[in-house]
Formats: sequence, C-alpha cells, structure tokens
Amino acid sequence: MKELVLKSGKYLLIFTLFVLMNASCNDIESQIPDVYVNLPINLSIYNELTVPGNSLYFQGFGFGGIIVYCETEGSYYAFDAACTNEISSSCKVEPDGLLGICSCCQSQYIFIGGYPSDGPASAPLKQYNTSLYGNTLRVYN
Repeated sequence: MKELVLKSGKYLLIFTLFVLMNASCNDIESQIPDVYVNLPINLSIYNELTVPGNSLYFQGFGFGGIIVYCETEGSYYAFDAACTNEISSSCKVEPDGLLGICSCCQSQYIFIGGYPSDGPASAPLKQYNTSLYGNTLRVYN
C-alpha cells in the first residue's frame, strides 16, 4: 500500500511540473506592440502559399508587416515581421522559405514556431492566429 501511495505521489508531482512548464511556455509575452490584424488572403491569387515550405510577406499589416508560412497543405503560421531584438517597424524579418532573417541585426528565425535559431534575438516572433475557410486564409488576433 505504501509503495502505491509513493508511486501515485511521484506521478502527481511529474504531472504538476508538466502542467506548470506548459503554462509558462504558452504565456510568452511579446514586446512587439499590439496592432489589430484581420488579413484575408485569397489563396487563388497567392497560390505560392499553397506549396509547403513557402512564405510570403504582407506589408501594411501588424506592426512590421506579416509573414505567412505554409508548413503543410492547409497548415499555416503567421508572424509579425518586426524583429524581437530590434523592436522597430523599420527592422524587418525577410522571409526565405522556412527561415527569416532580420535586415538590421541578422537574427535568424525558423517559421515553425517563430523561434530564433541564430543571432542576438532571444525571443520568438509575435505570432498571429490563422484559419482556413475554403480558399481563404485569414490571419487575425
């Protein structure tokens, strides 16, 4: 009986640590200013976004523009193009397929998750929500 209680306590501790770690990872505050975003993208016009591994930049949305990345057919990521190291609307992350590079500090980001992979940036890109309805991809916050 004592062994069962010890095992249960051990599993409860592991579960609690897992929940706490996930909660803290999902609550990353971005220092990029909040700007209202509601960007509909017609995939018939921007059909290069239907090809997995491609990314496009959309100027005039978000704080520094928006980068949309196609991970797989029907699966998209959208990020603000403002570098998290420079935090300026003039320092933009320029997309190149799976990666983006800041024009000012040369920080490199991976568009699956938006995390920096090289350079001085340590915070991930500000991410936006995406939803797909038929042939329209909507980017929003």
